[in-house]
Amino acid sequence: MAVPKRRTSSTRRDKRRSHLAITPVKPTLCSHCRQPKVAHRVCPNCGYYAGVEVVTPEE
Repeated sequence: MAVPKRRTSSTRRDKRRSHLAITPVKPTLCSHCRQPKVAHRVCPNCGYYAGVEVVTPEE
């Protein structure tokens, strides 16, 4: 079994993990009601997705 000869330094370890950071979700505007919503999801405000009413929103 392979075993490392030297300890991996914290700098080297952190450089390797630098691209693993989570980016926040950028909201987009709903094409029907112009409210911010998560991309590729049904609008929670009006219930539309891609110009078609998918869900009737509860009020």
